[in-house]
Amino acid sequence: MKCPYCAEPNTQVVDTRENEDGDTVRRRRRCLACDKRFTTYERVELQLPLVVKKNGSRIEYDRDKLKASMMLALRKRPVTTDAVDAALDRIEERLVQLAEREVVSQRIGELVMRELKKLDKIAYIRFASVYRNFEDLDEFSDAIREVKPRVSRSRKA
Repeated sequence: MKCPYCAEPNTQVVDTRENEDGDTVRRRRRCLACDKRFTTYERVELQLPLVVKKNGSRIEYDRDKLKASMMLALRKRPVTTDAVDAALDRIEERLVQLAEREVVSQRIGELVMRELKKLDKIAYIRFASVYRNFEDLDEFSDAIREVKPRVSRSRKA
């Protein structure tokens, strides 16, 4: 690692610490030439697949775009930003686990719907109505039945 002060390539690691989540390593370094200290951070660079859209075009995966669509469905709903970020992390983790170079946008949509179903049923219905392009009330009713808790009726003796 080059020294940011004198550009000397010889530096020494003085201290190494992981953050609480274990996904970033902080290193304190000392330049062997000018003796100044500086900090570097090391994190894993995930290789997310390209997204293949319905029209066949390919674009880079964009977390911000995905978050914006989820936040639109979650508008005025009691879900924290941390919960949305955690859902996005799970989606990205799943995409990495697929180990594919490309993934169709419908697959990502299904992953988003699964996460929204866990976070907020109303947001799930909002997202599903656009994603599945509901054209009549029956399709809307079917989606509501998916998230509505089943009530078991017990007979009285």
